[in-house]
Amino acid sequence: MRLKFQCPGCGTALGYEGLCWKCKAEKDRLEVLAWTPEQIAEKQEYLVRNIQGLSDYREPEFTDFWNLLSYQDAITPEIQRAALEAKVFYPCEIYYHAPEDVRDGLIAALLDTNVANDAANLMSCLAMQGDDKALETLLELEHNPRPWRKKLYVDPSVYAQCGGWTFDKTGKRIHLNYDTCYPMVKGTADEETPVKIGHIREDNCPHCGGKMVDMLVLDGRDERLKFLGIDGILTATCCPNCVGFLEGPAYNRFTLDGGTEVFPSKLYDDEEEMECYVRPEDYKLMAENPLVLAKNPVPLFYGVSCEDVNTIGGFANWVQDWEYTTCPHCGKPMKYLAQIQWDTIMEGTEGTLYIEVCPDCHIVSMQHQQT
Repeated sequence: MRLKFQCPGCGTALGYEGLCWKCKAEKDRLEVLAWTPEQIAEKQEYLVRNIQGLSDYREPEFTDFWNLLSYQDAITPEIQRAALEAKVFYPCEIYYHAPEDVRDGLIAALLDTNVANDAANLMSCLAMQGDDKALETLLELEHNPRPWRKKLYVDPSVYAQCGGWTFDKTGKRIHLNYDTCYPMVKGTADEETPVKIGHIREDNCPHCGGKMVDMLVLDGRDERLKFLGIDGILTATCCPNCVGFLEGPAYNRFTLDGGTEVFPSKLYDDEEEMECYVRPEDYKLMAENPLVLAKNPVPLFYGVSCEDVNTIGGFANWVQDWEYTTCPHCGKPMKYLAQIQWDTIMEGTEGTLYIEVCPDCHIVSMQHQQT
């Protein structure tokens, strides 16, 4: 059936009149990025007065919060104190780097609760606050668990991961995120970029026969990417068709001259021959995407509240829960590196590819999540 309308922004065929969801999301984001200091202050004051609205994603307070955090990095201690006083513990990101008095309030509430779900939310909030006292508290609860721990699936050290860090048995902090974030943006024809998404390879996937793809090729020597500490080229290679069906992440080792060694992977059901659903036109669209690395960094949560932005560094928009993989070589937790939204490089797809790296072992992992 031929669709009657076209998006006036990008020309996508639609069954309704107006912007497609991606153009609408970009339009809304640009409006928030253009907020004046007066508009930002007005939104902050409104959020303080109506902080209970954060508990419902349908309320304007929820949207205001994510706009202030993701695009303006403008969550104030006053907002955090209002949330604590109102016992609003979701979304946990509201407490990112909250001041000490707010941290102490979170700790007191956590140590006082007997309810497992409340403890889970409070540990996530404390992870987002993230200072040494927060670490000490979660470490103590890991060594000396409260009764509610039996009703949770994971230890406090895993809840710490949602804040971009964790700790080992001795209490040593392990950083899982980078403290800088760059988005990928639409570039012009033949624009030079140190990050390329979607380079089609000549070799084929052993599971489905489709093309293997360098999903991310990143030159860490570019001045913008020095924060990664990678003195050369990082390549993340997988089969875009099979990565969502693997029994665990896809892995490869990269060499700083651009080489890559793909590790064998296992499908959930190896007995059935996998069909390749990626069409030749999909590979072509993937390879010809216009995305380039932006000139300037953005707030760390820039890519967390939207589904149309690919980012390097910062925090991820986990579709399900945060999931940091373990390096298959050294056994340490890997660091979150990048996210690629599938429908920004292929039409008719959904979900997100998360790329993590072990800088010491030069190994990357790739895993897929979707609703």
